[in-house]
Amino acid sequence: MELLGGLTAQDFLREYWQKKPLVIRQAFPGFECPVSADELAGLACEEAVESRIIIENDSGKPWQLHNGPFAPERFETLPETHWTLLVQGLDHWVPDIADLLENFRFIPNWRLDDIMASYAPRGGSVGPHYDQYDVFLLQAHGKREWTFGGHCDHTSPRVDGTPLRILSSWEGEETVVLEPGDMLYLPPGVGHHGVALDDCITLSVGFRAPSIDDILTGFTDFLCSQSDASDHLTDPDLQVQDNPGTISPEVIDHLDGIIRARLTDRRQLAFWFGQYATAPKSMDIVAPADEPITADDLQAWVADGAQVRWNEGSRFAYYILEGETALFVDGERYLLRGDAQELAPLLCEGARPDMDRLAALLDDEALRGLLANLFNQGSLYLE
Repeated sequence: MELLGGLTAQDFLREYWQKKPLVIRQAFPGFECPVSADELAGLACEEAVESRIIIENDSGKPWQLHNGPFAPERFETLPETHWTLLVQGLDHWVPDIADLLENFRFIPNWRLDDIMASYAPRGGSVGPHYDQYDVFLLQAHGKREWTFGGHCDHTSPRVDGTPLRILSSWEGEETVVLEPGDMLYLPPGVGHHGVALDDCITLSVGFRAPSIDDILTGFTDFLCSQSDASDHLTDPDLQVQDNPGTISPEVIDHLDGIIRARLTDRRQLAFWFGQYATAPKSMDIVAPADEPITADDLQAWVADGAQVRWNEGSRFAYYILEGETALFVDGERYLLRGDAQELAPLLCEGARPDMDRLAALLDDEALRGLLANLFNQGSLYLE
């Protein structure tokens, strides 16, 4: 795989993933950035787009953060150097950027987060910091010098007077200059600092992993939403106690059994996680279609050679159960049985499904209806 500098995906995952940084020269040979600095500034003025400006020295205050959306004239008041514009979820708004994610499908869909763009003039930076997630930093335009290395955590000293987690007294272990097409992989917790050497755009392909708190609270909240969770505790074999204030071991045993039975239900765990992991980051992107289509319309368009594509903000995953497959799309669950189960891996393997295989499945009336529903809720569209 050229993306990984000649390493196979298996070699990369075994030797580098969440273990150590990797500099990949010309991961994308001849790369040309699909967006310009002006287009990024325009997106940062949009209400639905998450954007930030970080100024290294803002009227004497270090590393100040300003959240968008911004008025167009805001960019006229910025200093000449030492500031950065960040546009989050750029892949949600620019199909050519979303296409880059297809190169990273050796990582499960549920682990991919989004692509953030960072524009900076010469000297621009977001300061030395570390992230709690994996990231590939693809140089898209101009040059950026990266210093990186050393493990950091919540005990690492930070700069005072800023809302950002800027590391103080940090020194990296290696320094490289990235040019367009070069890429740097960093595991979680590795300190890094990138400084623009000229007008510079960097694309950050970010990944996500739920915290233990997210898992515990998310799954238990999901269990509490189930219909039998409102049932009350029963004790038909209640016995007279020597002291009414005693909580007997039998009560704790009974509670333990109830909790264990639910927490060890793998089917419910798979259902919760599939819905949780595919919940869209922005409902501004995954919105119902303006003009609903019918199942027959969809089949006719596909027969005419139309290409189906994921909404850029949509997330797809599936889980194989005994005798059925759960398809998860944008936080919703669909159970497929029999031959219909073929739809799940086909839809989830990439943003543009194989249309010949999809056309064959559309002979099934139920699947036609399901796909039309995915179109009408905004998860799919015709390219």
